[in-house]
Amino acid sequence: MAATLTVAANGVYNVRDFGAKGDGRTLDSPAINAAIEAAVKNGGGQVLLPAGTYLSGSIRLKSNIDLHLSAGAKILAVNPKKFPPTEEGLYDPSEPFDFPEYQDGGHTYFHNSLIWAEGQTNVSITGHGMIDGEGLTKRDTEKAGQVQGGSIGTGDKAIALKLCRQVTIRDITIYRGGHFAIIMTGCDLSTIDNVTIDTNRDGFDIDCCKYMTITNCKINTPSDDALVLKSSYALKRPVITEHIAVANCNITGYKCGTLLDGTCVPEPVGWVCGRFKLGTESNGGYRNISLTNSTFAYSSGLAFEEVDQGRMENIVVSNITMSHVHHYPIYITTGCRNRGPKEVSRLSSARDIQISNLIADDCDSLCSIIVTGMKDEPIRNVWLSNIRLYFKGGGTRDLVNKDYREQGTNYPEPKFAGWTPAYGLYARHVVGLHVRDVTFRYERPDHRPAIVLDDVRDVSLKEIDAPTEAGVDQIVTLE
Repeated sequence: MAATLTVAANGVYNVRDFGAKGDGRTLDSPAINAAIEAAVKNGGGQVLLPAGTYLSGSIRLKSNIDLHLSAGAKILAVNPKKFPPTEEGLYDPSEPFDFPEYQDGGHTYFHNSLIWAEGQTNVSITGHGMIDGEGLTKRDTEKAGQVQGGSIGTGDKAIALKLCRQVTIRDITIYRGGHFAIIMTGCDLSTIDNVTIDTNRDGFDIDCCKYMTITNCKINTPSDDALVLKSSYALKRPVITEHIAVANCNITGYKCGTLLDGTCVPEPVGWVCGRFKLGTESNGGYRNISLTNSTFAYSSGLAFEEVDQGRMENIVVSNITMSHVHHYPIYITTGCRNRGPKEVSRLSSARDIQISNLIADDCDSLCSIIVTGMKDEPIRNVWLSNIRLYFKGGGTRDLVNKDYREQGTNYPEPKFAGWTPAYGLYARHVVGLHVRDVTFRYERPDHRPAIVLDDVRDVSLKEIDAPTEAGVDQIVTLE
């Protein structure tokens, strides 16, 4: 008791003083939650995990709490199949969601996570320790864009924060984060810095959030998205994601665990590998988003997808390098998947997108840069400048006449549309396309034009350095 009173007076609550063993065999989440509750009763403080392995079910983060993982500390997500269930259960049950589910279960339910908080203020997870989601599931209940209903499963996310303010996540490492390593929904005034993620599904999912910086992070996601911004119906209404600044991040698609062990083994190209994405859930839209000074390797590139009746505008990307690009380097699209209430009738829209100072090598020649709007609602005002792209090549001459699919209600993934008609830039249904100081190259002969413009108005093309094969036009304009 004396020790507990002492640490409370210092504002530091050592979980060992509340019964945690840190031996990797004892379930320590009850002790960790007890330390959090004790700190809350005294107005908050730091809940300290010294070096050790803390086998854990759900940890409930509260206001004014800093959950601090010391160097050498590991929170190990308990596997329900390997550990006998307790009276209270290992992971908290999913909360009710009394509303139609227009998003998959991972975006709908939060409490069935390893670390979660809802409606809390001034919360942080810090320190040079690790969260290992060995016992978490990466299973999904979504199939072909349709929600199958209910929670994904027991313990499916490493960190899940909903409707929280003043959030800080700094210095930690997450290995095997489940469906989402970090999901934040409806969170404002947040800082994520120097976080390393090496995981088996998504890295960061930032949904319906405002005023956030994400800096100096390393994100390895060989099986899904690395850093994705969304604006779903998880808050039961459309909420824009805005004022998000991302800088100095590394995105990779190595086999899970090989970023951390230093072997960095590339994952074979599959569904999705890495990438920075806006979408696909995009009911509220995106505004004032920046990405700068970041690198990509063995991953997909940039994907900006507004397909659920929101607005995407004021997007700036600069100072990006990419190596060994899967599928596409730059993909900007709108569509009418319209995964939301049927009474909403507006068209998705996108405007004022600027991408500059980007170099990418060993790009998959399946896709050029893609900028595709809709006939009745074209994308407006796209600037592409100082860009160098080196493709593998191999496109055939007949592709220029390909009936490249309209986005429509399709899932917005270029892989499903196949080869683009151009090897460097394909644009359709755009008003205001400004391209300057762009270089395209290919390793093997490519018999497609460098640029194909289909229903594109107000075009400016300057300083285009893009070779073509004999008899192939550099620029083809279609009506």
